[in-house]
Amino acid sequence: MMPAQWTGKTDGKEWMLRVLIFFLRWTDLRIFYLLMGCVVPFYMLFVHKGYIAAYRYFRRQFACPPLKAFGKVYANHFVFGQIILDRFAVYAGKRFDLTIEGNDAFTELAARPEGFVMLSSHTGNFELAGYSLIARGKRFYSLVFPHEKETVMANRNQLFEQNNIVMVPVSEDMSHLFILNDALCNGNIVTMPGDRIFGSQKGVECRFLQGNARFPLGPFAVAVQRDVPLLSVFVMKESTRRYRLFVSPIRLPRAAQQAGNKEKMAMLAQSFADEMERVVRKYPTQWFNYYDFWERGTETAPEPIK
Repeated sequence: MMPAQWTGKTDGKEWMLRVLIFFLRWTDLRIFYLLMGCVVPFYMLFVHKGYIAAYRYFRRQFACPPLKAFGKVYANHFVFGQIILDRFAVYAGKRFDLTIEGNDAFTELAARPEGFVMLSSHTGNFELAGYSLIARGKRFYSLVFPHEKETVMANRNQLFEQNNIVMVPVSEDMSHLFILNDALCNGNIVTMPGDRIFGSQKGVECRFLQGNARFPLGPFAVAVQRDVPLLSVFVMKESTRRYRLFVSPIRLPRAAQQAGNKEKMAMLAQSFADEMERVVRKYPTQWFNYYDFWERGTETAPEPIK
């Protein structure tokens, strides 16, 4: 059974978020980073479940000794706080420098009449991709968590409209699937998370880092059933004002062409897990799934983190 998951909802009162956006317009972002560094230990103390999950992640997946794992947990929470601040800095009008690796894969698909799927994840800052990847003649339909704060949703919507992006909240009656299906039928782009199960509880087990984990079946079922291409997109923070965006095609191996649909879905899911593992190994502190992600009893001996 899938463990209880982190909700993904931004903390803070609505008025606090509006005040934060106001001050970010006029204040150096690094001052907020400094304040964030002081707040993180208290956050780790009072949001203990997320801390424990992150601690186990560094201990079990990267063989960190206890003291080093604690330091990595702090770094993980600190960079997560920075990424949240970066999102609000964008709402306040600030801009970040992005270097895109693999942009040709995106532009090639964007130039075709057919639709395709872009897979996000809870690593780095995927939201910035919405302000950077432009497809003329196509609209983005982005599957989003439905219970985010009003201030966050309003600012996202304002910025996304400028880049021809439509937010599609996950609905209990699964009607969002019809919207996404129509978007692909009309040659548009659908973005959805490829690493967390929500909405439909159907999943597929994949090897990831040092154990087995359940990935959502939905994105890979859409790709197989609609016969559309898949791209993974990871937007990773490298410095105060700089991010690196990785775009990679997620393809089936040639030997899989004769396999059944279920096998193809599983193979695509594993290909995505492999690509995400490559990025997470490079940026281990930018993994933001704050719950027990791996199936218990599946871990193998970890490779030490550098």
